[in-house]
Amino acid sequence: MSRAHWEDMPEQAHAEVEARLGRVVKAETVEGGIMPGLACRLHMEDGRDVFLKAIQSTHPGATLHRREAWAGRALPETVPAPRLLWHGDVAGWLLMASEFVGDARHADLSPGSPDLPAVLETIAGLGAMLTPAPGGAPPVLDNIAPLQATGRHLLHRPPGVLPDRDVYAAALARFDAGAVRGDTLLHYDLSASNLLVADGRVHVLDWSFAARGAAWMDAAMFAPRLVEAGHAPDAVDAMLSRVPSWREVPRDALVGLAALWTMFRVYKSMYGPEEVREGRARAAAAGRAWLERLAA
Repeated sequence: MSRAHWEDMPEQAHAEVEARLGRVVKAETVEGGIMPGLACRLHMEDGRDVFLKAIQSTHPGATLHRREAWAGRALPETVPAPRLLWHGDVAGWLLMASEFVGDARHADLSPGSPDLPAVLETIAGLGAMLTPAPGGAPPVLDNIAPLQATGRHLLHRPPGVLPDRDVYAAALARFDAGAVRGDTLLHYDLSASNLLVADGRVHVLDWSFAARGAAWMDAAMFAPRLVEAGHAPDAVDAMLSRVPSWREVPRDALVGLAALWTMFRVYKSMYGPEEVREGRARAAAAGRAWLERLAA
């Protein structure tokens, strides 16, 4: 996906950033990722680095930007996430500046990775630190509703469009939306791409889907990511048992959620932008393997 650049923003936005944060010596676009808008590393005159996200306020993705800014304000200081430094609405652009995590790399989730114990410890810790959820968090059902709509769309496609249609239909029939309600603030989208490791510590990024729900949901949504990284589904179940809330997972809800997660990626592998289809197909295959393990 083509990123916006610092130079694409109006001068009024540049001036406000510098008024709030200090003089910018260099703005370096951060490539990668699938979220829209600008993402860049600002090299400041005082020697600091700042991470800046920005998006036009009329863009459909602005809703996610606003939610991430809300999360940045609401997260307790104990949460291992970059601190929000400033956010604003300037000249039709939403701007959000946070600490830059230097000398960091994305977490390695593959079997045998030394990052895995710290990642699992971090997920377990989030549940404790973020219960009860801060006031104002949207319900996680707001995130799940688009997955349900996509699932219904695929189930109503002509025969042969959705492989294993009957498996997905049976799994969705087991899903009880009430089971995902809770009072924990969830990240909702944990993956290697938003887990940075620096100095042996895991930093959790990109809180644009933050929502209030059952404490076990972050682990449940993370499970197919571990399968995609190369872990056998049985091993994933055993690994996640280290997360206390995993012991409370209602099986039917877990099966239904795995089906929704997978069907959304099946849909994106068929109809999403060309540049994401291959990756979504890999994720869908992992989700299907995880679903098969759960539904057995």
